Amino acid sequence: MLPIMVGICLACIGSAMLTTAVSLHLGRPGISPQVVQIVLTAYPVGFLIGCLVTRAAVAQYGHERTFVVILVLALLAASGFVFTDFLPSWICFRLLGGLAMASLFVVCESWINLYAEHHNRGALFSIYMLTTAIAVLLGQVLVALVGPQSPHLFVVAAATVLLALIYKFASGRWPALPAPPTDPDRSSGARPVKRLGPLALFRLAPVTVVAIFQGGITNMNIFVLTPIYGTQIGLPAATTVGLVTTISIAGMLAQTPVGWLSDRFERRIILLVQGILSVALCAAIAWVGKLSEPLLFVLFFLYGCTALTVYPVAMAFGASQLHSRHMVGASGTLLLLYSIGNVATPGISAGLMEHMGAPAMFLLLGGGAVLVTLAACYNLLRRPVTLATMHAIEEQA
Repeated sequence: MLPIMVGICLACIGSAMLTTAVSLHLGRPGISPQVVQIVLTAYPVGFLIGCLVTRAAVAQYGHERTFVVILVLALLAASGFVFTDFLPSWICFRLLGGLAMASLFVVCESWINLYAEHHNRGALFSIYMLTTAIAVLLGQVLVALVGPQSPHLFVVAAATVLLALIYKFASGRWPALPAPPTDPDRSSGARPVKRLGPLALFRLAPVTVVAIFQGGITNMNIFVLTPIYGTQIGLPAATTVGLVTTISIAGMLAQTPVGWLSDRFERRIILLVQGILSVALCAAIAWVGKLSEPLLFVLFFLYGCTALTVYPVAMAFGASQLHSRHMVGASGTLLLLYSIGNVATPGISAGLMEHMGAPAMFLLLGGGAVLVTLAACYNLLRRPVTLATMHAIEEQA
């Protein structure tokens, strides 16, 4: 696991630095708002493309070689910012960077699902989520150390991605994946494996599909929307920054304990509890959060512990319902749902906050948590998926 985690950590540090550096550069006077919008939109568009194309690459070349190719693409994208400040070319670099990061996530998450067993899948996913969270934090620390306006910011970001590639070759081969379980019904006359779409995945693991979409609504947007929320309710800038830091630390601290619990208890029940707690905390923040700053910090900390740990539990449960041949395709489909939730939320939330006030932010986040709660209840009450049912769903995919 260590070579994969170090590689993804270094790549994510470089990506986080680039995201901040590009935003800072685009905030300079004289740059057209239309150009800014196009450059910023290129990354999520590339991310969506990466979710769609990675499965074919892994099927053709395997996880490890695909990982190397993706790191090369990420390095090319990062290096482009070093050599030119021609903004139209930055659109291509951000598009390629988004594609590379989505592909890295698909490769790593599907590899973890194939490598892990039922008793440790939650813990491994929590380590993965903790690694990416620490990488984002370290990326911001490096931006501060190098200097937000430093001309060397892009160079350091590209060097971090280069380190990820060098480390991959220095660390040797990844651990061998276990042999996939035999499937007697498909032992002869093998046909190409179909990609399971969102509907097929919903039929196999409803709570996973809903929870991953909820993760897209929440996981990144809570950091984007909290400064807007703080400004609208009249908090000082330092307090708002403290809230963002609090929820980030809460998510990191809770990953390992929640992963440990998900390997020892029914994951659907854990998701149900997470959904109920998230709904209650969103309601509490919306109704009483403005009454006291210490109370607001406590509520944000508890919300970070709860909402930011839904994703790894949902992924671990979904993987337990799938045959290994579908792991890569399912990871791509779920990340696609995640990115759709991520892209759609800021605009919807901004509109709600404009018409209904700052607490409307938690109406949207709480709505996602309500869906997770309902999906977990449905998943618990329905009959377990049998092998015959799984094959029928695959045939209809």
